[in-house]
Amino acid sequence: MGFIEDLKKRASANKKRIVLPEGSEERNMRAADQVLAEGFADIILIGDQTEIEANAQKWGLQNICKATIVDPKTNSKMQNYVDLLYSLRKNKGMTEEQAVEFAQKPLYLGCLMIKAGDADGEVSGAINTTGDVLRPAFQIIKTKPGISVVSGAFLMFMQDKKWGNDGVMVFADCAVHPNPTASELSEIAVATGETARVLGGFEPRVAMLSFSTKGSAKHDNVTKVVEATKMAQAKAPDMKIDGELQADAALVESVAQLKAPGSEIAGKANVLVFPSLEVGNIAYKLVQRLAGAEAIGPILQGIAAPVNDLSRGCSVSDIVKMIAITANQAVK
Repeated sequence: MGFIEDLKKRASANKKRIVLPEGSEERNMRAADQVLAEGFADIILIGDQTEIEANAQKWGLQNICKATIVDPKTNSKMQNYVDLLYSLRKNKGMTEEQAVEFAQKPLYLGCLMIKAGDADGEVSGAINTTGDVLRPAFQIIKTKPGISVVSGAFLMFMQDKKWGNDGVMVFADCAVHPNPTASELSEIAVATGETARVLGGFEPRVAMLSFSTKGSAKHDNVTKVVEATKMAQAKAPDMKIDGELQADAALVESVAQLKAPGSEIAGKANVLVFPSLEVGNIAYKLVQRLAGAEAIGPILQGIAAPVNDLSRGCSVSDIVKMIAITANQAVK
């Protein structure tokens, strides 16, 4: 069974409600139709009900009738969502009139539904920017307790199965936070290890990457990773985390024996945590293009409930995969 099929099977056993704020957009609707046909998640489409029903008929989508359609213009719970938004944002200067306006915006409404307990997760971004997707999530759902930073992980499926956990690795942060502090980097490390557990189904071996291995170089950037490693180990004593490690020491056992003898992680890492977004974003794209790896993500980490962002160039298949991932993240 493939990785995504396994995620779908797990999601089917504990079905979650995933809201799609771009509910009338064709790729979203085709993905929703497929998910509903396979039955691994309940789907909520936000949009004009008449338009969604007409599109379903036009595109021959037989399962959209199983979705819950939430039309901001007619939904009976809209006043509840307006009141919730106003209570959350009035101290930031939001007026009641603004709450009425913003609650009707699909990206805000999706997050309000999650906050109110009417949905379990959200997938969006096929026609909206990352900033537009994340802004209401930060304002309404906020971060998990004890977490101050949101990050983006990629599941990397290598052609050569010797890497990571039978060819599966997790890279972060590759999408969100440009230059994390040592404390923020430690949070990213722990969150990425949890992503490996929840989605990958394997125990993480987390390598905190740098251009230095165990003191081989001195620089403020190295010190940041050393401090982050210590903080991450303290935050998650049950998780195997080590650093600072160069990439070859993290991945190649013969190099690890020379550079980091005695490390439980060196030469065996299946989770790579990069010191900055610049490094992480470049690294995952190089591995994707030069090594032919499949990259699935970004999978957002640190938000109190799962909200995942799509590429605007995404396919129907990409959306289906992200719904499966989001449904698994939503399992408590």
